[in-house]
Amino acid sequence: MKIVILMGSPNRNGSTGILVSEFVRGAAEAGHSCEVIDVCHADIHPCTGCVACGYEGPCVQKDDVSEIRKKLLACDMAVFATPLYYYGMSAQLKAVVDRFCAYNSSLNGRHLKSALLSVAWNADDWTFDVLSAHYRTLVRYINFEDMGMILGYGCGTPSMTKRSIYPKQAYQLGKSL
Repeated sequence: MKIVILMGSPNRNGSTGILVSEFVRGAAEAGHSCEVIDVCHADIHPCTGCVACGYEGPCVQKDDVSEIRKKLLACDMAVFATPLYYYGMSAQLKAVVDRFCAYNSSLNGRHLKSALLSVAWNADDWTFDVLSAHYRTLVRYINFEDMGMILGYGCGTPSMTKRSIYPKQAYQLGKSL
């Protein structure tokens, strides 16, 4: 299976990256190929809502989303990886998701598998309510098959994350595919 991971953390060596690395390790051991796309350091512009794409055509903006689009339309699974920023995904990842509108039908028709990897400093039981609801709605709307969510409570620093159960869970999720 070909897996594309949309890495939505601007901190390349942070807690989100730890989960991504472990997921990739597990998926590779299971025989899958993974490509991590660093959306935070790519040239990505927010959707302007111009609808020149007609919701299924080329976007008028010329940036790295055209390559992301090609990769998503050629893969079997999309993984959304993000730190929790004010109870949602990072703005950089959200900008990529918003641009799905230019190829919504094509993406929907792919019936991709998907997963969510996220970390947060906060450890309250409601910490991920909004992000997980957003992800479940995205999965439903785009006709993805959810393979799981790893929600790293209390992962405010890489050392906290490394000592937690979440890297092992990310590895196991990748290995189980």
